[in-house]
Parts: sequence; C-alpha cells; structure tokens
Amino acid sequence: MKYIYLCRHGESEYNAKKIVQGHIDTQLTEKGINQAKALAEFLKEKNIQKIVSSDLKRAYQTAKTVANTLNLQVNVDERIREMHFGTWEGLSYDWIYQNAKDHFYNWLSNPVKHPLPKQEDPYHFEKRLRLFWEDIKKSKEENILIVGHGGSIQGLLCIVMNLGIECLWKFRHDNTGLSLIVSNNSKDEVKFINLSSHVEKDFRLL
Repeated sequence: MKYIYLCRHGESEYNAKKIVQGHIDTQLTEKGINQAKALAEFLKEKNIQKIVSSDLKRAYQTAKTVANTLNLQVNVDERIREMHFGTWEGLSYDWIYQNAKDHFYNWLSNPVKHPLPKQEDPYHFEKRLRLFWEDIKKSKEENILIVGHGGSIQGLLCIVMNLGIECLWKFRHDNTGLSLIVSNNSKDEVKFINLSSHVEKDFRLL
C-alpha cells in the first residue's frame, strides 16, 4: 500500500504578481517559503520516505524546504513540470481579463478544445504525467511526496480518476495544497484534494 501526497509549490514571485508562469522559472516569495515550512511541519508525522519534485525552482525550493526538515533528499523529475502555456506565459491576469476573457474561461472549461496559442499539446502533457505516475507506483517507498504545479498535480488526479485531460482545471490547488492518493497497485483511490489546513494554521500564528 502506497500513500502518495501531491503538493503544489508555495507562492512564487509570479503568483504574487498575478502573472501566468508555465515554464517561466521564478523563485518562492517569503510567504511561499513560510508555506513550505508549514507544510514540512505538517508532514513530520507522515513518515515520508521519498520526495520527488519538478525541476522548476518554485517546486524545487518547496521540496527542498520539506526535505531539510525531514532529513531527506529531493529527486528531480522534469516530467512533472507545469504545462507550457505558450504565448500566454508572462502575461498578467489583468491583461487576460481585459483582452481575452472569453478565451480564458473557455480554456479553463476545456483546454483540449480551446487551447492557448502555442500551448503544449495536452495529450503530450498527459503522456509525460502518465509515464511518471507508472514509475512512481513502482517505487519501493510506501510514503511519497510529489511537489509539482497546479496543472501537473491536477493532471495526475485526472489520470488516477480516469478523467480526460480536458478536466484539468476542474480542480483547484492552493499554494502547498495537498492531495492524497492511496495505491495498492491494482487500485488508486483519492482520499482528499487540496488540503490546506497546515497553511491556514501557520498564518494564524504569524
């Protein structure tokens, strides 16, 4: 039996500025670092044995913060980096709402039918996530933390629940929001999605 935690990275510089990131490689903010520390404290009692992170800085910094607390190493896998959002990377959400609001909402409803200009092919995105998931399930460790991005961890949820990748944005993950999948090889079961009580507790104390 495996307990696989999926986590979105902490707040990044572009999250704070409300700018589309995708493959743009930004750092965590001070708030994001605090979120990662709160996540690490929450995971102390979960007996995490392996941490796998996207290669992008905002995910790796989050994973490294947790790893330092849990005395673990971070395994980097670029297959769980965010989807490439094409020409929309670097655009502010304010600009999008003013100039392409309908396209944006259509894309959220179905990124396959309404792709962004020059975005990564959704089926290529799904394929790399599916290959990653198959490898994770072969890991000898029973308690695993995966640190990725809103798109990549929600894509993994789509795969686990046998949903099409067009459902990618039907979920939401806050910064350091956790989802848990319990896997026994023949069956994968989602136990919860976007647990963020660790962050809420942290910021009540700050």
